[in-house]
Amino acid sequence: MNQLDQLKKFTTVVADSGDFTSLQQYSPTDSTTNPSLIYSASQQPQYHPLLEDAVRYGKAKGKNSLSQSLDKLFVNFGLEILKIVPGRVSTEVDARLSFDVEGSIAKALHLISLYETSGIDRKRILIKLASTWEGILAARELEKEGIHCNMTLLFSLPQAIACAEAKATLISPFVGRILDWFKKYDNIAAYPPTEDPGVKSVTLIYNYYKKFGYKTQIMGASFRNKEEILELAGCDLLTIAPSLLEELKQNSSPVHRKLNPEKAQSAPLTKIAVDEKAFRYLLNEDAMATEKLSEGIRNFVKDIVKLETILQQRLVK
Repeated sequence: MNQLDQLKKFTTVVADSGDFTSLQQYSPTDSTTNPSLIYSASQQPQYHPLLEDAVRYGKAKGKNSLSQSLDKLFVNFGLEILKIVPGRVSTEVDARLSFDVEGSIAKALHLISLYETSGIDRKRILIKLASTWEGILAARELEKEGIHCNMTLLFSLPQAIACAEAKATLISPFVGRILDWFKKYDNIAAYPPTEDPGVKSVTLIYNYYKKFGYKTQIMGASFRNKEEILELAGCDLLTIAPSLLEELKQNSSPVHRKLNPEKAQSAPLTKIAVDEKAFRYLLNEDAMATEKLSEGIRNFVKDIVKLETILQQRLVK
């Protein structure tokens, strides 16, 4: 049995890709997308029909045609992915709304309406929101409406606690981006897998959630190597890029469960109260989390603008 199949015994495997034609060979349960993945996929000729359909939709709406086209493009990719995966797809709210509670809620409702108009139950959609305080408040309200949220750009325990208190369905802590920051900060080329700062961060969050009975699920994301994935075997979910899924598929070495709820009960952790003031202070105290959250939002916005440029060129034809 290869490592991918072994991993699936402990963890729900999610494909981290907008390139849905590459998903079938790995049989993931769910799939995640983000603006960067959609932009990358949209450059490939086989996905141009999804672009053209989004443009036609935007033109037909007339008002706010660019925004309408962008939303439809994201949903078009999600609809194709849902033909392949049996579970859910994550679709991201415009990162420019990361500090706008009402705007995030409105955008999420619109995305859900597009899916539901296409016959997809909202239970199969995860709305991705940045783990800012405002994103978390938006998630709290959306969850009350039966709209499940995936909290992304998450780099710290305070963010994770606030998301769980808001009853978000899922969080996506970014393992690899945490590693990137510490490699640069510590001026070190690599860490042993057990000492990987991203692995340690997700392990802490996992143990905290399980020890204190939170229902929010944890999906490790943004991996830089296979070893990070294997160190988190047993995490609720792991979202993995196709290149790393292939590495796991081609290797048959034993996979051992590293995270489990029973072990978490004995973790030496104290419950932390995280209101808005504590959230903002604790996040500010964590230079890595503060920098990576801001950088992540900026980079997603850059790719959204690139997508808008492509769509605008077609809208004026």
